[in-house]
Amino acid sequence: MKACCGFGHREVFENISGQVEEAVLMAIKDGCELFYTGAMGEFDSLFSSVVRRAKKTYPHIKLICVKPYMTNDINTDRGYYAAMYDDVIIPDELVGIHYKAAIKARNRWIVDHSDMVIVYTIREHGGAYEAKRYAERRSKHIIKIGEKQN
Repeated sequence: MKACCGFGHREVFENISGQVEEAVLMAIKDGCELFYTGAMGEFDSLFSSVVRRAKKTYPHIKLICVKPYMTNDINTDRGYYAAMYDDVIIPDELVGIHYKAAIKARNRWIVDHSDMVIVYTIREHGGAYEAKRYAERRSKHIIKIGEKQN
């Protein structure tokens, strides 16, 4: 089963909704059925919203939240997670990794398990930029959105 993920900066400084929607639809038409998100900022929220809207037309696709480590909100906000995502996972490979390194490890896991990567990076630093660079090194199909792409 083909998978797609999205990475972008915590803050989104421009209207990229249409571009994200086009990219997600392109991924679906390319055969992607799983969509991974880290659910940690404005871009992730936008990406997830677009995938949820696409599910109305393509009910077979799945939106998976990939957490870097166990947090209490997974249990206390169980209804929220059930409403927003088809599944919430913590990959076995991340168990025992120090929490300060877990987000980078989670991002690499997401890229490794994806065929296509949608990125919004306007700065040459941060987690989204590092994930994009990692995806480039792994020769993933990358769709770049936003005004300035480095």
